[in-house]
Amino acid sequence: MHLCKLKKHKYAIGLLDKGAVPDGECFSLLFESCASLKSLKHSKKVHDHFLQSKFRGDPKLNKMVIGMYGECNSVTDAKRVFDHMVDKDVDSWHLMMRVYSDNGMGDDALSLFEEMMKQGLKPNDETFLNVFLACANVGGIKEAFLHFDSMRNEYGITPRTEHYLGLLDVLGKCGYLVESEQYIHELPFEPSADFWEAMRSYAKLHGDINLEDFAEELSMIELDPSSKAVIKKVPTPPPNSLKETSMIANKNRILEFRNPSFYKDKAKEMAIKKGPVYVPETRWVMHDIDEEAKGEALLHHGERLAIAYGLMNTPARKSLTIIKNIRVCGDCHNFIKIMSKMVGRELIVRDNKRFHHFKDGKCSCGDYW
Repeated sequence: MHLCKLKKHKYAIGLLDKGAVPDGECFSLLFESCASLKSLKHSKKVHDHFLQSKFRGDPKLNKMVIGMYGECNSVTDAKRVFDHMVDKDVDSWHLMMRVYSDNGMGDDALSLFEEMMKQGLKPNDETFLNVFLACANVGGIKEAFLHFDSMRNEYGITPRTEHYLGLLDVLGKCGYLVESEQYIHELPFEPSADFWEAMRSYAKLHGDINLEDFAEELSMIELDPSSKAVIKKVPTPPPNSLKETSMIANKNRILEFRNPSFYKDKAKEMAIKKGPVYVPETRWVMHDIDEEAKGEALLHHGERLAIAYGLMNTPARKSLTIIKNIRVCGDCHNFIKIMSKMVGRELIVRDNKRFHHFKDGKCSCGDYW
């Protein structure tokens, strides 16, 4: 427990092999540690010890195991634990739905919701937040609004701000920007800055610069109504901004790949040789530079370098997992889809929002993230 609290997770897990017998609180810390590490290997080791303990039937700890496997992008293991739970409360169903949605399996999350209804469990306000998340995952706009109506009319649940944001998320992620803006204006209450911040994100995602600026200005006004300042777009990030980092595990080492300037010449060579399949989407480059420079900037994003290294240093057909500290951009998303088909491998990218499972030219998120 002391090692877990010091965040020395691997040392704590290593004590299990030396005969340490954790109690319930210690298992809780170990599950949190494995989820933080996002290591399936360590998660399975801790889970094996848990199954041999007297705490194996503890509902709270089993829910933590499901969450741990979800963080390690192992939906199969999470579902196996869920299926073996004897007493599943509503929170257990919510957690499994969330694991599905976070891994781009919105259809499975909605199927689980239907199964939950058949079991006779009564949904609550949290249930519908997970339903909206799943709908946003699969582009289920009509389905989301039907569930919103049933929430109020069938189950008597008064929608909270989060539910209205959930519906906005469905519209925005699916690219219905005009409808999203109209939806905000027709809300039964004054929209907060959260709504315009979300609108700004969707406009940025789908390349509507004018709407992005408009939403940003309204967001700032909502945050500070007394502010009369003119909102100015900063063309380049400040000197101390967070650097993009992508990581890949290789032979017990974690290698980092950043945006390096010394790849510039190589990027030019690649740009000259690139075929008609991949065309850089330069709208994802926020810097105030010319189009050629934007194309070059996209070619050496960290996740691409990490994937290239992984392909060169792992056996054929082995899946790769890349961990990013920022959101994957739309251009890299398209690039990795193409790459997964070319190399015939599953490429898993975990950014700061979710897991993306790329396989055969498609992504598990269905291009809604």
